[in-house]
Amino acid sequence: MPSPVASNLISQLAQREFVRHFGAKPSLIVRSPGRVNLIGEHTDYNDGFVLPLAIDRSTWLAVNPRTDNHVRLHSTDFKESAEFSLADLKGNQPQWAEYAKGVAEKLLGEKHALRGFDAVIATDVPVGAGLSSSASFSLGITRAFHAVSAFAWDSTQMARLCQRVEIERIGVNCGIMDQLIIAAAQDGKALQLDCRSLTTKPAPLPVGYAVVILDTKKSRTLAGSAYNERRAQCEAAAKFFGAKALRDVSVAQINAAQGKLDPLIWRRARHVVTENDRVEQAMVAMNAGDALQLGQLMNASHESLRVDYEVSCAELDDISALARVQSGCVGARMTGGGFGGCGVALVKTGNAAALADSVTAGFQKLFNVAPAIYVTKASAGVSHEKL
Repeated sequence: MPSPVASNLISQLAQREFVRHFGAKPSLIVRSPGRVNLIGEHTDYNDGFVLPLAIDRSTWLAVNPRTDNHVRLHSTDFKESAEFSLADLKGNQPQWAEYAKGVAEKLLGEKHALRGFDAVIATDVPVGAGLSSSASFSLGITRAFHAVSAFAWDSTQMARLCQRVEIERIGVNCGIMDQLIIAAAQDGKALQLDCRSLTTKPAPLPVGYAVVILDTKKSRTLAGSAYNERRAQCEAAAKFFGAKALRDVSVAQINAAQGKLDPLIWRRARHVVTENDRVEQAMVAMNAGDALQLGQLMNASHESLRVDYEVSCAELDDISALARVQSGCVGARMTGGGFGGCGVALVKTGNAAALADSVTAGFQKLFNVAPAIYVTKASAGVSHEKL
C-alpha cells in the first residue's frame, strides 16, 4: 500500500512530470510544507516570539541523484526549467531557480560536499499568499541536497542557512520564523519559536476547533513591499531604548515612551512589543485549552497590525471581519507579512464549512473576487523518503 507521502495528489503530479520531463522514474520524494502563523507577526526579526504551524499544503520535489555536479530543475507551476553547475552559481536564472542556486552556494560555503540532481517541483502552496511558498521551496531544495549528498541534517542550521539565502541572495531582510517552522514543525501541533535562541515549545491546538486559512487572492511580494522599511523603523526604536532588539522592551516601557519617540516609530514599536506579549498570552491560553481567549488575542493582533504597523489592506480587513461574525468563529486576523495574502481564523470544527461558504459569498460581493478558503491541519516539517 503506498505511503501517504507517495500517494498525495501533488506528489503524484511531481512524479508523473518527472517521468515525462526526464524519461526516468524518480527515486526520492521530498515534501516541504507551507506555514500559517496563528499569532506573532513582524516579531521574528525583532528577536521576538511567534506561534506558527506547518500546514498540510506543501512543495513536492521528485528527485533523482546525478553522478556529476549539475542540477536540473523543472517547475510545473511556472512551466519553466533551469539548469546550473555547482561550479558556477552566478545569478542568471528565473528568480525561483535563484533560490536553489542560493541554497547550493550556502551549503558549499558550509563545506558540505554536494552532488547534483534532477528534480521536478510541484506545489499546492499558493505563491504570493503569505503562506511561505519561498521558504517551503528553499527548505525543499535543501532537503533534496541532503538526500542525495548524505550530509548531516540539523533543522536549526538548515533554517538559518535558508534565511541567509532570502536575505543575501534574494534581498528580503526576513526573520527566521518561516524557515524554522518548516524545518522543525511537529505533526498536530503549533510551535512557539523564540527567534533569538531558536528554541521551540509545542503548543496544543484547542480541541474541537479548526484553523481556517482565508486567502484573499491579493498577491504580495515582500521584496516589493514596505517590509525592509518596517525593519529599519524597528531598529531605530530599539536604538532609542538602548536595546539589542524590541524583544527586550516591555509594554510599560513602550507606553512610557509615547511623546518622546517619533510618533510613527512609536506606533511601529508598540505593535511589536504588544504582539510579543500577545504570543506569551496565547501560549497560556492554548495550554489551558482556552479557545475564546486565543481568539480574542488574534483579533487584537489584527487591530495592532492594521493601526500601528499599517501592513493590512481592505481585503485582509474585510475577510477577517466577515469571518469573525460567523457562528463558531472565536477570532480572525491577517497572517504573514501583510499587504495582501491570507487571513487565519479559529472556528469550531462543525462550523468551518458554513463559515467558508458565507465568507466566500461576502468577500466576492465586496471585491468581485472569489477567495480560497480551506481548513488546514498542523503537519510535520520538511522530510523525504525513497520511492
